[in-house]
Amino acid sequence: MRYDLIIRNGVCILPWGEAATDIGVVGGRIVDLAVPGAAEAEETIDARGLHVLPGLIDAHVHLRDPGKPEIESIPTGTRAAALGGVTTVFDMPNTSPAITNAEMLRWKQEYASRESWTDFAFYVGATRENTPQLAEYERFDGVCAIKVFAGSSTGDLMIEDDPGIEAVMRSGHRRIAFHSEDEYRLQARRKDFHVGMPHDMHRFWRDEECAFLGTRRLMALARKTGRPAHILHTSTAEELEYLQGFRDVATVEVLVNHLTQVAPDCYEALGGLAIMNPPIRDRRHYEASWRAIANGTVDVVSSDHAPHSLEAKAKPWPDCPAGLTGVQTIVPIMLDHVNAGRLSLGRLADLMSAGPARVYGLQAKGRIAAGYDADFTLVDMKAHRRITNDWIVTPAGWTPFDGMEVSGWPVATVVRGRVVMRDDTILGEPRGQLARFLP
Repeated sequence: MRYDLIIRNGVCILPWGEAATDIGVVGGRIVDLAVPGAAEAEETIDARGLHVLPGLIDAHVHLRDPGKPEIESIPTGTRAAALGGVTTVFDMPNTSPAITNAEMLRWKQEYASRESWTDFAFYVGATRENTPQLAEYERFDGVCAIKVFAGSSTGDLMIEDDPGIEAVMRSGHRRIAFHSEDEYRLQARRKDFHVGMPHDMHRFWRDEECAFLGTRRLMALARKTGRPAHILHTSTAEELEYLQGFRDVATVEVLVNHLTQVAPDCYEALGGLAIMNPPIRDRRHYEASWRAIANGTVDVVSSDHAPHSLEAKAKPWPDCPAGLTGVQTIVPIMLDHVNAGRLSLGRLADLMSAGPARVYGLQAKGRIAAGYDADFTLVDMKAHRRITNDWIVTPAGWTPFDGMEVSGWPVATVVRGRVVMRDDTILGEPRGQLARFLP
């Protein structure tokens, strides 16, 4: 057999463990995990000294498209993803206009298929008006899930009441992704906080009970309706322990920020560049997040990449918008955690590849196995690099991890057998495709 691509001499992270083997690719799919030494290919990658991971997925990004291309867009955001070793992104719907109807769904399908550097999926935003159509919308090509903002949103994307959320849960059958904060508690406490207070006040306004109360309400509704729920950016020790009792209806995401940054230090060092929702919390919650990684509570690690301009982030709290960049830096930072002994490469592949595939019903991705898409993230675990703002290609132009030294770096991004990034250089043209999901 002649292959389109052979990856030789790498240590591959397979579903059953690490193995030194050669991978053969034909037509964008993996066809062989034991390529003969004499085999030939159109292209060969010598991965000697590298680890070959299944293509890593960032299942939670805000690419701001349509809306603000000067901040981020599908072309720039997926370029950033590819540079950072990410092969597929799942994009959120709170754009301008929002992705909430058939017209915008079709627009995003066509635009992403033309302009994305990586493979691409997107969420549909739930509203009170479109709730009856959600069962139809969740079956559109490229749709990974319905997204419900139960707290912390604007306009008609907010559904904060139990009857409204229950109605969404009864429209369709696939897993729903939730921003879980209790809007009633947020608004009741808003009067206690004012402009000019320290940035650290963000975590006291949006406190642990705000998140935990939202999650308790959602779990009650998930049990009542039988509809599975994915709790995004879980940030508290209380939630992580509580959700262990709801594994029949719940899956769990934790963000790289909550695994890396700790309050109050991050607010003192970064000011508005540490403001995100839910907030970065203190060491007790940081340590609980790592325990939840170790004991299997966490299914997915994502970035919640949500850029804003430096000008906007420089405003005093709470006028500075919540959201941080992250799609380009999540892989180097998680590799650094692997080198620090906090998790294995196999667990990282589970959290950022097999995990998203399992949670969302993503087809033909998530593992290195025959018949699967030839998506790979090649990493050099011995590389030592510094993350800097001038490496960031998002138009907003900054990262909260500027100056951070890391051990481990992505050196190649391969999407369906096509090398999109090699040695910090983007190659070819944008040829991403819509990801495929169970109906």
